[in-house]
Amino acid sequence: MTTYENETVGRIAAENPASVRVFERLRIDYCCGGALRLADACERAGVPLGEAVSLLNEADTAAAAGTGKNWNEQSAADLTAHITNTHHAFVRSEIPRLESLLGKVTSRHGAAHAEVIEIGKLFLAAAQELQGHLLREEQILFPYIEQLERSIKQHSVPPQACFPSVEFPIARMIADHDDAGDLFARMSTLSSQYTPPPGVCMSFQALYRGLQEFEQDLHRHIHLENNILFPRAIELERASNI
Repeated sequence: MTTYENETVGRIAAENPASVRVFERLRIDYCCGGALRLADACERAGVPLGEAVSLLNEADTAAAAGTGKNWNEQSAADLTAHITNTHHAFVRSEIPRLESLLGKVTSRHGAAHAEVIEIGKLFLAAAQELQGHLLREEQILFPYIEQLERSIKQHSVPPQACFPSVEFPIARMIADHDDAGDLFARMSTLSSQYTPPPGVCMSFQALYRGLQEFEQDLHRHIHLENNILFPRAIELERASNI
């Protein structure tokens, strides 16, 4: 049995992928809030520390049984490919679907449920920011990280970059993550954690379910970058300068 009180939630999530489901269940922020110690994160979420530790130990048992993929053990190139093909693809496919649902629900229910109008504004702001964010990662940051890793493996010259250090674009990406996380936290609060009002239509229910799934995927997406990929990129760059 492991005690986690003084470990950060980001590190716990990075070392045991099964713990992510525990944090989602307890509504503990393990992505943007990954730097918090577990004890502090539990206090912020209003969760008993003992309950969290017990569930995390259960997740440890599941991980020992071979469930979940440990991205700490994979190459940076494999991780960027996974993020692009899984999480970036999900964002791009879900944005138009949810925008369409928002338009339908707002027109039919906006008068009686003004919160959905504000949720629509927040989602459109998040969608616009995320689409630019994905392009910056795919066209600038990810290729640099992949080339950096390859140069170290091949003992060749490190790639040239349009920034003085990889820490500069990483700081921008983390700021984008924080902004998106804040927008979805506000949507969650406005919707009472995506709980549809009684008696609403199937489209309204589908909208809230879709927004909740989008936020959960975003948490996993941000976790892989903030807690695993970005620290790895900084280590690779430092190793290349030795």
